[in-house]
Amino acid sequence: MYFKDQVVIITGSSSGIGKSLAYVFAEAKAQIVLAARNKEKLDNIAEDLKKQFQVNILVVATDVSIEADCQNLIEQTIKVFGKIDILINNAGVSMRALFEELDLSVIRRLMDVNFWGTVYCSKYAIPHLLESKGSLVGISSIAGYRGLPARSGYSASKFAVQGFLEVVRVETLKRGLHVLIACPGFTHSNIRNTALIKDGSAQGESPRDENKMMSSDEVARRILKAIRKRKRMIIMTCLGKATVFFNKIFPKWMDKMTYRTMAKEPNSPLK
Repeated sequence: MYFKDQVVIITGSSSGIGKSLAYVFAEAKAQIVLAARNKEKLDNIAEDLKKQFQVNILVVATDVSIEADCQNLIEQTIKVFGKIDILINNAGVSMRALFEELDLSVIRRLMDVNFWGTVYCSKYAIPHLLESKGSLVGISSIAGYRGLPARSGYSASKFAVQGFLEVVRVETLKRGLHVLIACPGFTHSNIRNTALIKDGSAQGESPRDENKMMSSDEVARRILKAIRKRKRMIIMTCLGKATVFFNKIFPKWMDKMTYRTMAKEPNSPLK
């Protein structure tokens, strides 16, 4: 019952990891704030959560790339619940294209959602999180430790998110704030289907075998457990842990291994 009545904001909660997080926290009897652009999807999820778990749910239509939306999300949460215990910055966009072929608007879009979305929400939530001595969470990626070819914008945004959260952690070191950087590996979700290609359009069908990946439900359960234990970082797959470890020791070798791995994707832009 650790999370009972705690107020949890989850961005990007209309699908994938965000949706799964909503269910695991509702099961833990937390009060949930669902935030994403698609209000219809959020309303359907909220209705189901209320029926299954009898918890309080607030839906706030939010585009995290817009600062005013993020400010409104925090203000509406305080207006309804009076506090914030956990902010999970989960909203994100991916991409796949070689940098030399990439329209720069794609990188701008990824930075706006992945990085600035995290910054905006955290900025307005942090006074309340400091008051509650709560948890500030960023959903990052192995791409935040190791630049992945054909993922220039995605890797750049995740490196930026991790640097930002590390600074916040140190600045608030003596004030009781918990900062968690959570790094799933490739996850069975819709992020690759909606990933942007070189001209900024959606990729559509995922190039990877989703059935061989960790489920979004499992990722959500591990994040909940990491928040409960107030961990500073969690890397969720053996491949991810190996990548981070060997990248520190054998970076030149990892350049070649990363290239080979990513080049094996179906229809990879790598030759």
